[in-house]
Amino acid sequence: MKPVIGISGSILINKGNAFCGYRKSYVNQDYVESVLRAGGIPFIIPFNEDMQATKEMVDKVDGIILSGGHDVDPKNYNEEPLLKIGEIFPERDVFDMTLYRCAVESKKPVLGICRGFQIINVIEGGNLYQDLSYADFVTIKHNQGDNPTQSTHSVKLEDGTVLKTILGEKTRVNSFHHQIIKEVADGFKIVAKSPDGVVESIQKITDDMFVMGIQWHPEMLSKNRSEMQEIFNVLIKKVIEFKKLK
Repeated sequence: MKPVIGISGSILINKGNAFCGYRKSYVNQDYVESVLRAGGIPFIIPFNEDMQATKEMVDKVDGIILSGGHDVDPKNYNEEPLLKIGEIFPERDVFDMTLYRCAVESKKPVLGICRGFQIINVIEGGNLYQDLSYADFVTIKHNQGDNPTQSTHSVKLEDGTVLKTILGEKTRVNSFHHQIIKEVADGFKIVAKSPDGVVESIQKITDDMFVMGIQWHPEMLSKNRSEMQEIFNVLIKKVIEFKKLK
C-alpha cells in the first residue's frame, strides 16, 4: 500500500455571476501531482469545523501537507491586526492547528508550505511580521506576482539540514508571500534564508518527529525541477520510515 498523504484544503468562494457566493472545497492541483510523482496517494482533507471528523481523517493518512492560503490571524500570536495584514480565515487556523497537532501526536511527518510554514511556527510559539514592510531589513521582492514556475530570488541553505542535502548550499526559488517569520519557534532550526535575512525554511527533526516548513512553493516548481520534487520524495521516504517504527 502506497503512503497516503493528507493535504489540507481550503474554501474558494465563487465571485462570478453564476452561483455567486457558492463555497467550494479545493486545493491547488500542484500539490496533488507532486505527491503522485513521489509515489504517494494524495488525500485532500476538506476544510470543515467538525474537529472530531478532522481528527479521524488524520488517523486515515500517513503524513500531512499544510498548504498555502490566507494570512494567519495575529490573535494566534497575541497581536492586534495591523494596517497591512491581508485577508484572514480564523476557522481555517483552527482546522490547520488540529491537523498539525493530531499528526505530531501520532508521529506522522508534516510538511508546511507558505501559509503552512507560517502556521507551524505560530502553533509552536513563534510569531510573524504581518507584512514585509514592518521588517526594516527586507530589501528584495518576495511577491513576484504571476508565473509560478519562475524562480526570482536565491536562498542559502544551512549545514546539517535535510534541505541542504537536497538543494545544495544555494538555490533559487519562487516567491508569493507578504508575511514572514519574526521569531522562530523554540526547538526549530532555521534551514534557509534569503539574501536579506528572511527565514525561508525551518525544521524540527528527531527520531520520532519530522516537521519541515518552507516559505516558497516547491509544488509549483516540482514538475520541471527534480530537486524540488525531491522534497516531496523525502516526505514519502520519511513516512515509510516512521511507519516501520510503529
